[in-house]
Amino acid sequence: MAKPLRSFALFLVPLFVLTLACSALSGPQINAETVVPGIESTLQSALPTEVPQQTTSDILFSDDFSDPSSGWDQVQAAEGVTDYENGHYRIFVDQTQHDYWANPGLSFSDVQVEVDATKTSGPDDNDFGLLCRYQDTENFYAFLISSDGYYSIMKYSGGGSETLGAEAMLSTDVVVQGEASNHIRADCVGESLSLYVNGQLLHTVTDSTFASGDVGLIAGTFDVTGTDIAFDDFVVLQP
Repeated sequence: MAKPLRSFALFLVPLFVLTLACSALSGPQINAETVVPGIESTLQSALPTEVPQQTTSDILFSDDFSDPSSGWDQVQAAEGVTDYENGHYRIFVDQTQHDYWANPGLSFSDVQVEVDATKTSGPDDNDFGLLCRYQDTENFYAFLISSDGYYSIMKYSGGGSETLGAEAMLSTDVVVQGEASNHIRADCVGESLSLYVNGQLLHTVTDSTFASGDVGLIAGTFDVTGTDIAFDDFVVLQP
């Protein structure tokens, strides 16, 4: 089963002085790289599920969000929130068809990025996850899951976006649905982009558009407002 994705027309939301970025979204967009609907279960079963253990010497950056001065965006407004809250990092989106994201202001090339993400309220029909190779508000990769059990890897480029390796978000039973926590991992190594959820590899694609950039967090809505995600234990590792 596949979930249609929005087409992303990107812009900055005028919320005070902000560093909060958001994307205004419209209808579905067809990607040049196509996966036949229904093939995702076969693809998933064919992918390896064992994840190599990492050591502390591999850590390039980490944040448990206990220190509100650690460098992430801090914006609170009626339309949404990207800010530290109670030892987590919160992204709350109170507009339909929007994504908000935040970055720590760093730069890496090849990375393995991980985070624990918990839906605290709002619709299950949402999206949230990780960013890598973030250039600016119009150019980066996003690794997304949803609280109703879907996933995708997306490329935002030059004011538009496309799903990589599929026409839409693909379904999986690996994502823990509802008001629950999921461990998300994004590997950006050379031209290879991989999404892991709860220790299982779900999707790998290749793309050479971006070679380096910032990392980050993202969450968004579809037709219902109120997506509210708490992120914790963010870590960037040397792959």
